[in-house]
Amino acid sequence: MTNRPNIYAATPLDRASLRRKDDDWLTEAWLAPDARVLPVWQTRSLVAGPLEAPRAVLLPADGLEAVPIFLGLTADGAPLFAVDLSMVEVPEALPALQGRGRFEDLRAAGPLMPEGEAALCAYARGMVWWNARHRFCGVCGSPAATAEGGHVRLCTNPDCATHHFPRTDPAVIMLIHDGGDRLVLGRQSRFPAGMHSVLAGFVEPGESLEDTVAREVFEEVGLSVTDIRYRSSQPWPFPSSLMLGFTARATSFDIDTGADELESAAWFDRDFLRNHTPGEEFRLPRADSIASRLVHEWLAEG
Repeated sequence: MTNRPNIYAATPLDRASLRRKDDDWLTEAWLAPDARVLPVWQTRSLVAGPLEAPRAVLLPADGLEAVPIFLGLTADGAPLFAVDLSMVEVPEALPALQGRGRFEDLRAAGPLMPEGEAALCAYARGMVWWNARHRFCGVCGSPAATAEGGHVRLCTNPDCATHHFPRTDPAVIMLIHDGGDRLVLGRQSRFPAGMHSVLAGFVEPGESLEDTVAREVFEEVGLSVTDIRYRSSQPWPFPSSLMLGFTARATSFDIDTGADELESAAWFDRDFLRNHTPGEEFRLPRADSIASRLVHEWLAEG
């Protein structure tokens, strides 16, 4: 396994988490002349440049009327914030945004961006999404106010006063091989035409990651596995997952997708995967995904 981080990981920031409780410092940081903002509009990120090589747009904080979410400090010490502009019908018409760029789906733009910028946009997207969906307390239903720079939602009911923290859903994603030159790839009906990927599923309460790998593989394709090995992880803010990558060796080989979790699944050999022409009949996962990395690492090892 290489040491290269997965895309959307290794955010190039000092998150300065100890500053989040200091309201005076956060106010000064928001008003600082070097403060910068990553705007998010309906989960889309502001980018500029050619379609084939988009760049993240960091705006001056001055002139934006929004509740800031503190992300951290850039390499030169400038405060960086995210703001949610989803309530604005045409955000590009705002004076602070005119001529600065366009809002694009990060799933399309992210693989084409410099990795550090894609990671910043993913972080901003995840924090905006969580705040927008936790405006009320999940315990008593009262309004939940933003706190600690947007990293906490605090129930405003003094009899409850529950603190809510950003949620990340752990999910395992696993490449299943036969110990030789074959691996399992499957298709979900929602995938783009021809796309096949490795298996994946969410961790349930009371499960270890290894337990989840074994359960999900059996549920999806009816195979038993052993030799479960961790490979790498990837933040996946679509909307709020952490993908934990594994490989495992199958101890049974007859695939059964009878649980209807997959449209199809099959064994594929190395020679086919190395030599196929991507198209609507068959293609591997998108380049920014940990699924793609798992497959290409396995191909390189054989």
